[in-house]
Amino acid sequence: MKNLFNVKDQVVVITGGTGVLGRAIASHLAEEEAKVVILGRKAEVGNAIVEEIKKNGGEAMFLTTDVMNREILEQNLADILTAYGRVDALLNAAGGNMPGATISPDGNFFDLKIEEFQRVLELNLVGTVLPTQVFLKPMVEQKKGTIVNFSSMAAFRPMTRVCGYASAKAGISNFTAYMATEVAKKFGEGIRINAIAPGFFLTEQNRSLLTNPDGTYTQRGQDVIRQTPFGRMGRAEELCGTIQYLISEASSFVTGTVAVVDGGFNVFAM
Repeated sequence: MKNLFNVKDQVVVITGGTGVLGRAIASHLAEEEAKVVILGRKAEVGNAIVEEIKKNGGEAMFLTTDVMNREILEQNLADILTAYGRVDALLNAAGGNMPGATISPDGNFFDLKIEEFQRVLELNLVGTVLPTQVFLKPMVEQKKGTIVNFSSMAAFRPMTRVCGYASAKAGISNFTAYMATEVAKKFGEGIRINAIAPGFFLTEQNRSLLTNPDGTYTQRGQDVIRQTPFGRMGRAEELCGTIQYLISEASSFVTGTVAVVDGGFNVFAM
């Protein structure tokens, strides 16, 4: 019987692959026998992830990148095509936030630093659009491929404080819907574009916002737990099944969606 979730030998490119979530996804897909290409800025971390994957019998490579630099991304693509000859899936997991793009509880909108707001928009939104332009090209040529963008709970409901990040992630959800139609109409049904919207997972970016140095939850962390019916934060590996589904034939008639993985956060009303 055909395994609809099979990703064996797929060449999967992951931007932001050195982060907590990217690392877990890369490791899982390598275990599923995909050929994983980790793109990131931290070469030492990236190479360590690759070594760990190889030690466990998987196949992976790391390339230093900048998701806002077309020239570097084009070189990444050339290196990947030299190594594997194709790109089957792109996971746009790169992103982040900056203090100046947030508004603290004792501040207000006029404290927003527009330069950092723009930087967050660029990193998250442009940093998704630009890699999509680059890595979509071989998919168009082979008439097959999948792209999974990383949205957020902040795209559904603009949360307090994270002004720039929420704006960017809302843009990513909209861009995902737009591109799903764009590529299907012009390049055929073999290319699908979806997004994943993680709930709250502890990462390097949000750890200090959600937890105290002793590991207990901050007030914001407690608010998140209260809003999450499962009563806990997500574990990085809990994103892997949804990612595998979206890049496999199991989702062959699915495009333009935002798959929510949040322990019920987004549907909880009171």
